[in-house]
Amino acid sequence: MIVWKPFAAALCALALAGCASFPTTAARVDDAKPAAPELTIQSWTTAEGAKVLFVPSDALPMLDVRLVMNAGGARDGDQPGLASMTSALLGEGAEGLSVDDIARGFEDRGASFSTGSYQDMGVISLRTLSRPEWRDDAVNLLARVIGAPSFPQDALDRVRTRALQGLKMDRQVPGPQVEKAFQKVVFGDHPYGHADDGTLESLPGITRDDVSRFYQRYYAAGNAVIALVGDVTREQAEAIAARLSEALPEGGPAAPLPRAERLTERTVEHIDFPSNQTHILIGNQATWRGNPDHVALYVGNYILGGGGFASLLTQQVREEHGYVYGVSSYFQPMAGGGPFRLQLQTANDNADQALALTMGILRDFIADGPTQAQLDNAKANILGRRALETADNSDIIGQLGAIGFYDLPLDYLQRFNEQVEAVTAADIRNAFQRALDADKLAIVSIGPRAPDVPQGAQDETQGQNQ
Repeated sequence: MIVWKPFAAALCALALAGCASFPTTAARVDDAKPAAPELTIQSWTTAEGAKVLFVPSDALPMLDVRLVMNAGGARDGDQPGLASMTSALLGEGAEGLSVDDIARGFEDRGASFSTGSYQDMGVISLRTLSRPEWRDDAVNLLARVIGAPSFPQDALDRVRTRALQGLKMDRQVPGPQVEKAFQKVVFGDHPYGHADDGTLESLPGITRDDVSRFYQRYYAAGNAVIALVGDVTREQAEAIAARLSEALPEGGPAAPLPRAERLTERTVEHIDFPSNQTHILIGNQATWRGNPDHVALYVGNYILGGGGFASLLTQQVREEHGYVYGVSSYFQPMAGGGPFRLQLQTANDNADQALALTMGILRDFIADGPTQAQLDNAKANILGRRALETADNSDIIGQLGAIGFYDLPLDYLQRFNEQVEAVTAADIRNAFQRALDADKLAIVSIGPRAPDVPQGAQDETQGQNQ
């Protein structure tokens, strides 16, 4: 459930002081570098075992709270969709509280409450005013919601029906179908290999008892990270974290996920679908959270396909040849692995050429890496953008949740910027060669016919020359 209420007032400030220090020559502009995000992250563990990360911020009279549990779709077991259903039912009822009581309770306090479920994690979020009379009531209401959720049968039936309708709608459009097929091809029987939102076969069998058992096990305090950002003191933050930790079920951390294995040969799959476009996904298991090559892969992928119109794939496949409507790539590091995904959508008549050209660009990038000019441009863009990623509390709370959940160092954001500045073209080339083999990728497509898959470097070179 999501409850939103706009706040009565907005605060803004314009600061023009320090203009004399602005760079006024080419040399000073060249020397000016975006500052690394400087967050003083405080951390401790509650009596129940929850990890807490706290950043005090008095920029706004607000408090953001995020609970991150090791309770994502990877924990579904043989019931795909169980984690998603559990998350969706939080806030639909609790001991002594109806769904309307919960909704009005947060709304009347000017607070917003939301939940979310992803492959690795389940997330519970609260944003409230930091004035004690508002903040404490909102935190206490959150504690009641997470302390004794009732998972009403009528809410379960409603959420299930909505989820089943969504799955049926997914069969009418190509995007979700090719996404799920790609996920299954790349991860197979690994916990990441099934659809997080469940299946038409699995959802009808999920019961209240299943949801309750999942909640008791995976939403336990010892399996949780509590992130706090806002206008509160350390003493107040400790009290809030303790209140929420005490409310959660007792229990320890979930067992680590097994590391996903890479495909060892090229795997091609096509779904016949009557559409005007062909969607193609290319990739493999390639990384994980904590991979020492993470920064090199991140910067390299920004150059290859993650930098929007500045990326090689967009410049060549879309701008120069006009083969695609859109093309992009990214690495998605998670606890038990993480795919490299390259995705494109093209008119059916262009599918063969678009795939050959894309594969050729990818093969060349794995072999050669970027030029120095491409790397310099990417570094400037990445560092400039990173400065905005901790611009307000909502940005910071997301970073805190990830740092705590994946057990990253507290100075991770500062280290990341330093590593971006230090990465070389050779680092990127070597990292890509360790992560990817152009001849051992999944190629999954959907459209009226399967595109011709290049057999190797020669076919891909021909695609580049067309």
